[in-house]
Amino acid sequence: MIIKAEQKNTRQTSRKVRLVADVVKDMSVVDAINHLAVINRKSTLLVLKVLRQALANATNNFGLSVADLEIDNIVVNDGPALKRWRAVSRGRAHTILKRTCHVRVDLRTKKEAKAVKAAKTAKVAPAAKAEEVEKTVATEVVKKSQEAIKLDRSKAQTYKSKAGAKGQANKLIQSQKKGSK
Repeated sequence: MIIKAEQKNTRQTSRKVRLVADVVKDMSVVDAINHLAVINRKSTLLVLKVLRQALANATNNFGLSVADLEIDNIVVNDGPALKRWRAVSRGRAHTILKRTCHVRVDLRTKKEAKAVKAAKTAKVAPAAKAEEVEKTVATEVVKKSQEAIKLDRSKAQTYKSKAGAKGQANKLIQSQKKGSK
């Protein structure tokens, strides 16, 4: 089964988002979330958001566990470009293209669950052993994803605080200029 999640018309260029998407495309879901929490790019927040949306679709709509899912594909396509212009000398104008992109994440269920593989290798009460392994795998996945989400939130807060600090510095400079006149 394939579970899809898509975000359209995101105000980032597809080229920059594709750099991040290609890094995590071949990873497991948990590894991808952990890796995205560490990458220091604006587009990681977008890819992480769509990946979490796909996970939510799988768990809420289809009742699947995170341990049973893997990334099938991450597709980043061009969206419409906003066309603006900037005034230049001699009464002319240069065009500015503010590009957008569409991001789609496809998750698929694994052919064999990890619990079944572990039960076959252990050869001890397959049903009971499989349930125990599945519970431990599920709890580990949940813990790692929660840690990655915390890192994601802290990264977003530091990004906002840096932007706010720049704005405060500009206000301070403007007030000093006004006072000197």
